[in-house]
Amino acid sequence: MSDLLAAQDSGTAAGAGSGDKNRSLWDEAVHELVRNPVFWISSVLVLVILVMAFFPQLFAATSPNESGACDLLEARAAPSAAHPFGFTVAGCDMWSSVVWGTGKSVIVAILVTIATLIVGVTLGTLAGFFGGFGDTLISRITDVFFGLPFILGAIVFLALFPERNVLTISIVLSIFGWTSLARVMRGSVISTKQKDYVDAARALGAGKLFIIRKHIIANSIAPVIVLATIGLGAYIGAEATLTYLGVGYQRPTTSWGLLVSEGQTVALAGFPHLLYIPCAFIVVTVLSFILLGDALRDALDPRTR
Repeated sequence: MSDLLAAQDSGTAAGAGSGDKNRSLWDEAVHELVRNPVFWISSVLVLVILVMAFFPQLFAATSPNESGACDLLEARAAPSAAHPFGFTVAGCDMWSSVVWGTGKSVIVAILVTIATLIVGVTLGTLAGFFGGFGDTLISRITDVFFGLPFILGAIVFLALFPERNVLTISIVLSIFGWTSLARVMRGSVISTKQKDYVDAARALGAGKLFIIRKHIIANSIAPVIVLATIGLGAYIGAEATLTYLGVGYQRPTTSWGLLVSEGQTVALAGFPHLLYIPCAFIVVTVLSFILLGDALRDALDPRTR
């Protein structure tokens, strides 16, 4: 990420107008993205995952939580032509369970990403632009949160909630997830505020809020967007991990983490597909967001053009 910040500095033409420079950066990024096959592959996969998360009925008409959708007599039944993924340990169709469980994981990831972006960009901008005591205070707070193990800290916090749902899981993950974005934004802002067009704006009498809004954030946020995109996949994996460890979603909710947790109890008893199928969806989803983030990073890196 530091390479991206350095490249962003070297690719910025000194003295150019902020608006023209900003448009040029994003126009060139779009031009690079449309020529990158990795971007298209990952984008299609991400689009399918998002549609599946918000419109699961398009892929599986019946939710496993509906009355009569599951039959214990079909529990752990092998895949067949009518049910290619078989049945879960609860007697629910595995395909329906995976489809309807997508939303729980994806919604958490989106909420956490939005929250961490707001906090990280705000604190990083304030620390990098104003400096001084505020910068020191924000940096020390960031260091404290960096010292807390992500998964272990989330386990401890989630254990305090009697009921764990989308909101509680999102809040806990957001508490531990904003630090990286704040650090990257701070470094990018420190570099951007030294540019000639910022000095020119000051000389013309522009206020600090105007400079921050029009010049600083617009020209500093690119590496943060890359990190946030990769973070989407990481939060999906984190939610599944926490649920697998017993501090995430609980039944009757359907989620990928719960399917993995249930599948691992019978995987060695002759039903490995009950573990492999939800794991495969998690891996593909996380990898798709990582590849999309890598494509964005390459497009926003002037040295690759």
